[in-house]
Amino acid sequence: MIRFPTYESCTLCPRMCRIDRSRKTGYCGCTDQLKAARAALHKWEEPCLSGPEWARGGSGTVFFSGCTLKCCFCQNYPISSEQFGKELNSNELADIFLRLEDQGAYNINLVTPTQFLPSILPALDQVRSRLSIPIVYNCGGYERPEIVEYLKDYVDIWLPDLKYHDSALSARLSNCGNYFEAASRAIYQMILQTGAPVFEEHAPEEPSQPSFLLMKKGVILRHMVLPGHRDDSIALMEWVSRELPKGQYLLSLLSQYTPFYHSCDHPDINRRITSYEYQKVVDAALSLGLTEGFIQEKSSAKEEYTPPFDLKGL
Repeated sequence: MIRFPTYESCTLCPRMCRIDRSRKTGYCGCTDQLKAARAALHKWEEPCLSGPEWARGGSGTVFFSGCTLKCCFCQNYPISSEQFGKELNSNELADIFLRLEDQGAYNINLVTPTQFLPSILPALDQVRSRLSIPIVYNCGGYERPEIVEYLKDYVDIWLPDLKYHDSALSARLSNCGNYFEAASRAIYQMILQTGAPVFEEHAPEEPSQPSFLLMKKGVILRHMVLPGHRDDSIALMEWVSRELPKGQYLLSLLSQYTPFYHSCDHPDINRRITSYEYQKVVDAALSLGLTEGFIQEKSSAKEEYTPPFDLKGL
């Protein structure tokens, strides 16, 4: 077990920039001041996290400012790259967690939290004994396995991206040449810690409604198919099938790519994906035996699926 990193010589992510964030910003764009942009029920995560559309609850998402990646197409760029958000302390964040559960959240969903872990963990310590819902760690996959291991008593559900297989592609689009090396190791550690997915039947909220399943523990591995790069997606599917233990995770293939931010600087991704491109990746995954998980309708590629960053709930 490692000694948990502090803000003073930051090694929270694989960039290991060792910047003293009490004095200046790290690569993530953040100081040691915790910031978030939204805390609210979210209906557009995977069904086992958000519940069905008609249900009153949702995933209790807290969107943190900053990011350890620099994806040129980021859908959350006002908070990830421009650091929009409200300053909070750990006590205020703990209260937010409790309010979300009171509002009917099925889980507490920490979105891009790595850069603020020294502030988030004290908040979780305050409320863990009072929360009856799981903690979701929703991240870009670019994590240190040692940090993942440290979080084993905090995180119930891991929701990482697996964005790229090709290092040249990750360097060009996310300024991160060692993305796959780091993400593949971290994701393996996540699966090792949680084991096979565990679900719980959620009682109907109205007598006329059916019950539904919610995830209590496990890993959901996300991959968003990029336009013009289905070969890289298929290479990832081959790695997942070959290297990750069967039955120990769910795969979520996303078709929701929408050009945002600086995607216009890269003509190969300055468009939405086609149905043909997405279906080719789905077909490859199925042929490799990757049948447990989720696929999206092509209609998911819409701006309205990105929530407004309006400081709601803060």
